Amino acid sequence: MASINSYLTFNGNCREAMTFYQKCLGGELTFETIGESVIVDKMPNSMKRSIMHAVLTKDDLVIMATDMVEERGLVKGNSVSMMLNCNSEQEAQAFYDKLSAGGKASHPIQSTFWGTIFGDLTDRFGNNWLINYDKNRYI
Repeated sequence: MASINSYLTFNGNCREAMTFYQKCLGGELTFETIGESVIVDKMPNSMKRSIMHAVLTKDDLVIMATDMVEERGLVKGNSVSMMLNCNSEQEAQAFYDKLSAGGKASHPIQSTFWGTIFGDLTDRFGNNWLINYDKNRYI
């Protein structure tokens, strides 16, 4: 079956953001800089330290990212969120607390009328997160 992974674009702070996500969520994090890539000779010298591709993996969680921004620049909006499905209410609260640090805790973790524990936030890098724990999934 096909799957979808989050792929985030940053404007020079990909390493900082992905390291933050690793501290919040755990997992293994890898980076490839432009200086380490086959396109190094085609890029400005100032971009050698920029991240061409980063991957954070933990079990089924995969978040990918880059510093490679189109010429028109980085445009952030509220049309994309990352849904983080948790294994317990405690895990949901812990991830919410860590990811919202320095950002905006929009809706705190709470029980919902549809039977989940849910909250949302915007992290300090401007990315939107939906934190979810489906109590019925684990009964």
